[in-house]
Amino acid sequence: MSTDFVPADPAWEERVRASFARQGAMAQLGATIEQLAPGVCAVVTAYRPELSQQHGFFHAGVTSAIADSAGGYAAMTLFPPDSDVLTVEFKINLIAPAHGEVLRARGEVVRNGRTLTICRVDVEVVRAGASTVCAVMQQTLMRVAVR
Repeated sequence: MSTDFVPADPAWEERVRASFARQGAMAQLGATIEQLAPGVCAVVTAYRPELSQQHGFFHAGVTSAIADSAGGYAAMTLFPPDSDVLTVEFKINLIAPAHGEVLRARGEVVRNGRTLTICRVDVEVVRAGASTVCAVMQQTLMRVAVR
């Protein structure tokens, strides 16, 4: 994937962080932005029982939610100041149990189009200091005008 993206908004970082801070779902999950760069965003959350499924792993809904936000904000880093982001679709493959202390989703822009942006998101779970990829996502995002 290219890392040569140039943001269209000089205040991109402030705008992205402010938007993330308004997300009640991410606050409820205890998720934070760990990394932010043009075309890249990593979102993390720490394990707690309220985020688990019946076997004690991170729930697939939590995995999907932080992956969706990581990809969405990776895309938004490149958008002009008069626009925002909405997810159009995503496909996630859960490839290993998310059994660990921390869940990290790292989104990267694959293609930044005029209207649609494509991202890839890798999700890893950290357990006893070792990281395992537990999910991969491909996502389509739409640039929308700010109202």
